[in-house]
Amino acid sequence: MRDQRLERLTAVLGPVIETLGCQLWGVELAGPTRQPILRLFIDSEAGIGLEDCERVSRQVSVVLEVEDPVPGEYVLEVSSPGSDRRLFSTEQCEQYVGRQVRVRTAELVSGRKNFSGELIAVADGDLVIRTGGDDEYVVPFAVIEKARLVPGE
Repeated sequence: MRDQRLERLTAVLGPVIETLGCQLWGVELAGPTRQPILRLFIDSEAGIGLEDCERVSRQVSVVLEVEDPVPGEYVLEVSSPGSDRRLFSTEQCEQYVGRQVRVRTAELVSGRKNFSGELIAVADGDLVIRTGGDDEYVVPFAVIEKARLVPGE
């Protein structure tokens, strides 16, 4: 369930953030409709510090003023993805095969919306998750609302 605004923001901001030595990990638009929160998650091989977030925030603010992809007022937050990083694409999920994940879907998949277990494969746009015991579920990425790593696993 892709949001056109988020895809546009990713396309516009990704190259800008790369010029600053970071990678745009993901974009999230949350909070109240009147003043939503625009969250940018950035990453780099060297890790992300406060200075990186401030530098990206300053540069991105200029681009957002010109492009105006989010109408009205909003709050901009820039941070690292953290150890419980949200997974925004199947490509990101492929990096974490073998790790524990939590997934919430927008619609029922095999009679449920919440899955927690080992990500055992990513194939043809689907995640294969092994939950407690030997139950395996094929979850189409297109219906995923949120997928996150479980930290410390």
